[in-house]
Amino acid sequence: MVEVRRMKAAMLYGVGDLRVEEIPIPEVGEGEMLVKVGAATTCGTDLKIFRRGYVSGVISYPTVFGHEWAGTVVEVGEGVEKFKPGDRVRAGNSAPCLKCPMCREGKYNLCENRTWLWGAYAEYIKVPKPIVELNAQKVPEHLSFEEAAVAEPLACVLHGADRTGFRGGTVAIIGSGPIGLLHLQVALLRGADMVVVCDLSEERLRYAERLGASAVVNVREEDPVEAVRKLTGGLGVDLAIEAVGTPATWVQAFKMAKKGGVVLEFGGCPPGAEVCFEAAPIHYGEVSVVGSFHASPRDFERALSLIASGEVRVKPLITDRLPLERIREAFKRLIESRRELKIAIIP
Repeated sequence: MVEVRRMKAAMLYGVGDLRVEEIPIPEVGEGEMLVKVGAATTCGTDLKIFRRGYVSGVISYPTVFGHEWAGTVVEVGEGVEKFKPGDRVRAGNSAPCLKCPMCREGKYNLCENRTWLWGAYAEYIKVPKPIVELNAQKVPEHLSFEEAAVAEPLACVLHGADRTGFRGGTVAIIGSGPIGLLHLQVALLRGADMVVVCDLSEERLRYAERLGASAVVNVREEDPVEAVRKLTGGLGVDLAIEAVGTPATWVQAFKMAKKGGVVLEFGGCPPGAEVCFEAAPIHYGEVSVVGSFHASPRDFERALSLIASGEVRVKPLITDRLPLERIREAFKRLIESRRELKIAIIP
């Protein structure tokens, strides 16, 4: 009788139902690779899935959970030439099919038949062939696994920044969580001369100041729209970024943009949410509203490069490290405390 190798993994059985269990270590097939997870970082998307479920068709229960990770290759399948055992790697959580109408238009982030990858909160993760081929990268030796793992959300932020066309000017960001802080750094890299960050957590606003925010607004004490307008002499900003994901903050971001400005509605609202904007600023003020979802393989490559070069600092976003067995504690703290940004899960 062949002994089945087993590993510990965090399994999501439904909303709020997360269990650390022993499951078989995945078998590697042609074009695939097995990686020992060095670190997996928590993400706002994981938190949304844990608390309210997610977009239909993206995940199905029960599932191994988590999607931001980096680690060491332990086994490769037949035909894999880019990687070998011992390589330090990270991989995106999806790969496009390259064949659907969206892919043919170059909109790989909107692929209709993409391959998804979940399972970062585990001792090992199997990377499917399409992701090995299109969306996996080697991690430089000087970079920690937890830093490399943050390439996933940064890739999404870069895609969103590209959607805006921003190349300098004034910026307002609603949300000083990990995504908002990444948007802050990318805006500064792209020539922002003023970035205002709004949040209801004084602790998170301090992080924004340390990472270069020109001004911060505590929304418990000030109306964020009025504060941003005041800071810009009544004009509003060239670019307003929503990084929270509620209809109310979507509207606030819209009201912060100046004539001819752009609004990036980055945060994902709950399924079925509707948002109402005043028509006049869009028509008479030529305010542009753009959405952003996910990222392309090229965005992941750019993200890892920016982290490796130090142009985007991700160490300050990792506020604690916990073993896999304490993952429920990690999610509890993320829900209850505004002090935490990202927690690195170390299997």
